[in-house]
Amino acid sequence: MAPTWTDKADAAVVAVDVGVVAGRPRAARAVDVPTAGVEAARYVPGVTDTPQDPTSDPGAVLAHIPFSASLGMTLDAATADEVRGTMSWRPELCTGGGLMHGGAVMAFADTLGAVCAFLNLPAGAGTSTIESKTNLFRGVRDGAVHGTASPLHVGRTTIVVQTDVRDAAGKRVALVTQTQAVLTR
Repeated sequence: MAPTWTDKADAAVVAVDVGVVAGRPRAARAVDVPTAGVEAARYVPGVTDTPQDPTSDPGAVLAHIPFSASLGMTLDAATADEVRGTMSWRPELCTGGGLMHGGAVMAFADTLGAVCAFLNLPAGAGTSTIESKTNLFRGVRDGAVHGTASPLHVGRTTIVVQTDVRDAAGKRVALVTQTQAVLTR
């Protein structure tokens, strides 16, 4: 039996089965699982119940991604072709010496990339990051980081997004490429 990961929300569970068939990885898929006395419900972390047109109010999208509030990030624009956002430097996001933690930069980029992937999904599908590659180029000691995510590939089973993160002076802080699974029934 293939490994299964689960997330809980609103008393429903979605399991993502990412097994191997005939020696090759099988595409990820979402499985609705009912819980005791509750109808099955599809749950996609961070994107369930998003506005019908997230491009009309980019900030509303982040309201459905609670972790983004911990990061203190904002969305400046959100379309299928490009998602732009900002995350301000804060001491809570730093390592020793006042440098913004690389994990905070990576989480910021991952969130922008996930929103970009979400905006490229077919109707009724969800998404989850299945791979991420980050190159960190410079530290950030103040100001903010600005990220731009755009799709490199939009396919039937995966979406690949690249996010360019820059500091207030426009210098590259990180370049992140992530693969998002397209989760369908």
